[in-house]
Amino acid sequence: MPPSQVILIVFNRLRLFFNFRIFIIDFHPFYRYTNFNKIFQGGAVMKSLGEEFKERKNELGITTEQLSRLSGIPTGTINKILNGETKSPRYATLKALNDVLFRDIDSGIDGIRETAAAYTVSSDKKQGEYTLDDYYALPDDVRAELIDGHLIFLEAPRSVHQELISELLMDIGFYIRKNKGPCKVLPAPLDVQLDCDNRTMIQPDISVICQLDRLVEKGVYGAPDFCIEIVSPSSRSRDYIKKVSKYQNAGVREYWIVDPKRETVLCYYFEGDDYPHMYTFDDIIPVMIYDGKLEINFADIKDRLI
Repeated sequence: MPPSQVILIVFNRLRLFFNFRIFIIDFHPFYRYTNFNKIFQGGAVMKSLGEEFKERKNELGITTEQLSRLSGIPTGTINKILNGETKSPRYATLKALNDVLFRDIDSGIDGIRETAAAYTVSSDKKQGEYTLDDYYALPDDVRAELIDGHLIFLEAPRSVHQELISELLMDIGFYIRKNKGPCKVLPAPLDVQLDCDNRTMIQPDISVICQLDRLVEKGVYGAPDFCIEIVSPSSRSRDYIKKVSKYQNAGVREYWIVDPKRETVLCYYFEGDDYPHMYTFDDIIPVMIYDGKLEINFADIKDRLI
C-alpha cells in the first residue's frame, strides 16, 4: 500500500476517534509546515475535508451565505473548499470554518443553527435572550423552537420522517380509542410551553397528553405525558442530549427517540428505570405509560415505509 494511502487511513481513523473533529486542523502546526499536495497526491485530504464540511453544513441545515457571515470567509472560497476545488487553502480559512461548523459538538446543542436563526429575528438580542414574544413574532410559515431562550429553526421534514409520524399516530390513536382512554395524541406542529415560562416553546413530533387541562387554545401548557421525536440530521444532538434533560425535568413521563438513519428507538421511562432501553426497527416496543399493554410493532412499520 502506498505511504500516502496509509497516512490517509490513519487520518480518517483519528478524525473518527476525536468525535469527528478535524484532526488536521486541531493539530495545526503539522498543517502549517507540511506540504500536503505532495504527501496526499493532489489534494486528496482537502477533498475529504471538503466533504466533511459539506456533510456537517447539511446536518446543521444552514446556507453557504450564513456560513460565510458566521465565519468571515467569502462564499466563493467556501464553495471551492466544499467542492474540493481548492487543494491548498490557508490554515486560518480552514480553522474559521471548523470553529463554526464543529464548535457545538461538546456542548450538545446545535449552536450554529441557533446563531443562523437569529439572523431572521429583528432584534438586538443574543441567543439565550429570546422570549415567547420573539417566537410569536416569527412569520407563520417559519417553524422554530425556543429552548432556554435560544431560537432554533426546524428544517422541512423528509418523507420517512412524516411516514413514521403517521404510523405511530395511527397505532397510538387506535389504542386510545379502543380502550376509551382520556388521552389525546397530537402531531407537530404543536406549540408545547414545556416549562410554563416565556423562554421555552418546543414542537415534539408526537405528543400524548393525558392531563387534558393542559390543552389550551394555543397548544399545550406544561409537559405532555409521552413525547416522541423523529431524528433528522439537524436535530440529532437536540433530540439525543438536550431534550432528554428538558423533558425529564419538566415532568414528561416517557420519551422515545426514533432514529430512521440508524433504525433504532431509544426509550426513556422517567418514572421507572434510571437508564434507557435501546430497540431496533425489528422489535416490538412496549409503551410504559400504558404499563406495556400498548406495543408498537416496528417491524410492521418498517415494512410499510417507502
